[in-house]
Order: sequence, then C-alpha cells, then structure tokens
Amino acid sequence: MTITTRFDAASTADDVVSGVDLTGRRAVVTGATSGLGVETARSLARTGAAITLAVRDTAAGAGVARDITATTGNPHVDVRPLDLADRSSVARFVRGWTGPLHLLINNAGIFRSELHRTPEGWEQQFAVNHLGPFALTVGLHRALAAGGQARVVMVSSTAHMNSPVVFDDLHFERRAYDPQLAYAQSKTATSLVAVEATRRWAADGIVANVVNPGGVATGLQRDFTPEQTDYLARAEAAGAFAYKTVPQGAATTLVAAVAPEFAGTGGHYLDDGREAHTVGDDANLFEHSHGVKRWALDPDTAARLWTVSADLIRTP
Repeated sequence: MTITTRFDAASTADDVVSGVDLTGRRAVVTGATSGLGVETARSLARTGAAITLAVRDTAAGAGVARDITATTGNPHVDVRPLDLADRSSVARFVRGWTGPLHLLINNAGIFRSELHRTPEGWEQQFAVNHLGPFALTVGLHRALAAGGQARVVMVSSTAHMNSPVVFDDLHFERRAYDPQLAYAQSKTATSLVAVEATRRWAADGIVANVVNPGGVATGLQRDFTPEQTDYLARAEAAGAFAYKTVPQGAATTLVAAVAPEFAGTGGHYLDDGREAHTVGDDANLFEHSHGVKRWALDPDTAARLWTVSADLIRTP
C-alpha cells in the first residue's frame, strides 16, 4: 500500500514545514545557490535546523545564506564548498564534516546537451547527478548514523522513465551520445541509491527516499536541446505534467525530509507529496508521468549499481 500524506501538487515547501521544529538538528543541502535548492534550504531554516549550503560558488552561497537568515531569522546557516564533479572536492567536504548529520538533501544536478567528461573519463551527467552524490552520501554515513533517525533525500525526475542504468555502457563510450538518455540514466541511478542505502543502513537509523519535484522552470533548463524543449512542450500539451512554482517544486523534497509518514521508512519514490505508484518498465511517460518505473526501484539492480559505483569512486 502506497504512503499518502495531506500534501499534493499545490502544496508548497513552507506548507510542509509549518509547525515542524528541528532545533538542534543539522542539514546539508547541495546545489543551494538557486532554484529548488534555495527554496529547500530556506524552508528547512524555518524549522530552526542548522543548515549547511554545499555549493560550487561559495560567494553566491554566502549571499543566499545571508538572505535566508534575513528572511527566516535563523542565524545557523553556513556555506561550504562542494563540486560534485570533483572527487577531491567531495572528499574534502567529507573530511571537514564533524559531528552528527540528521538530513542530507542531494538536490544538485545538471543537464548537458553535449558530451562532457570528467578527468576520469566519466560522462558528466552520470558523474554529477549520481557518482558525486553517491560518494558524498557514503562518505557521510558515519555522521548520519551518529545523527539518529537520519534521512537522506535524493532528487530524481520523471525523466528516469526514459532509461534504465545501462551497465554495459555507463559513460557512452560505445553508443552515440544522447543527452536525454544520459540524463534519464543518471536519474534512475539516483533513485536506486535510495533503495540500496535504506537496505544497508536502516539498522543504523538511516533511511533514504527519492523525490520527483515535477515540472519546475529552473536554471537546469538553460542547456536543454531544442529536442528536449520540444519534448517538454509536447508532454505539457498532452497533460503529462503541469508546471509548478519553485516553492511547489520543493515541497516533495520537504515531505521526504520532515513528514512523519516517512520517518523510519525508505526506498520510496515520492511525487506530489506522496509515494508514487509503480508502473511497468514499458510504460509510456506521457500516460504515467506520476509513476515510477520498476527499474528505478529494483533491489537487485540497486545492489549492483552500489557495487559498481563504489568501485568507480575508489579508482585512483
């Protein structure tokens, strides 16, 4: 039976945190210099939690931190550098973290219309959207375990419906590069991390869930191809989705982070403030845009991806 809440597509992030008190709790939000990341961090700050903005541009992050403090009255907002495409940056962030961590919001993500590779040769969308957050999450495991009843939130996308994880060619070394398939694969991988993290770490009091923010106009779209833009226009016209405001888009992240319905339970894919229904791997995205494909929740695939990813990030 799927988990429901009192929230829906029209709910905002502030609606979700209303009345929630997280004083004394610590949260990390990645990609918190624009869009959903800022809104997520701002709403979490309203709960009294201490917020760390993990960002590439620390100057922009400092401006966001000042604004969040000014608008919420919460002085406990700090900024730390983090570049998810750079393994050494992730390692420095992990080494620099001391004490417990109660909430890890893996919000940051990219879309690339052309093929880019990291110094390791990894396809950049897979590296930033999956391998970087994976390394960060694994690196912070002890801090999360020390937090007690910690939650990890992974931000995925309806785009996951367009591709499973292609283990035989993760980095588009043998097939022609398709930016939409690369993005989709990375978002399926994001979902699978939540499944396996919960299986491995639930005994440590850690659960991980994955969310689909829905259609939100953010900076992510600045690099969309004409084909991607046209695809979204057709999907909207077909009624597959309706655009949300940024506060509405951040709401489901906050549901996974603070709603009591998701305390102590993980491996779920949330959409519009509640757990989504599972659909077959052959389901049409236009007809099932509020569902999650089986390939994004399959426990065997999740375990395999965890092993493959752990081997990749350990490779010098």
